[in-house]
Amino acid sequence: MSVDELQDYGLVEMNDDEIHTFLSTRKMGVLGLPEEGPPYLLPMSYGYDGDRRLYFTYLLGSRSRKATSSEAADTASFLVFQVDTMYTWESVRMTGTITAVPETEWDELEEIANGAWRPEIFESATLSGDVTVYEFRIDEWTGIKHQGLPPEFDTNT
Repeated sequence: MSVDELQDYGLVEMNDDEIHTFLSTRKMGVLGLPEEGPPYLLPMSYGYDGDRRLYFTYLLGSRSRKATSSEAADTASFLVFQVDTMYTWESVRMTGTITAVPETEWDELEEIANGAWRPEIFESATLSGDVTVYEFRIDEWTGIKHQGLPPEFDTNT
């Protein structure tokens, strides 16, 4: 079924302001990088600039599939979602380009990057590993949400 068909069941498209607010209040999503076979999917924390850019901090090992796939990608996808119940959820899907940010520009991004959530183990590991910052420039975004029971279950109508 299409989004239009599901609107009868309470599904709503999010406008740009709702998408902006949603991205500003979440810190985790799933990055999809293209590969020859299925896309390479990674849970990632992010910092959002409040406009059309997300920033990821990569902790790199000696061989990083994430960095290699990011460097080779012409486009990438990112999905941010929140599920509270089967009738209350939101998601925003974005497509765009991903590029490494030169280290000389990292200081300018410090406030944005500090807003990203990271597991404690990654915080400790960044002290000893190679770190790179990537910018995801959003070309397109789509948000949908479902916030209540379908109309046939609503006892107030």
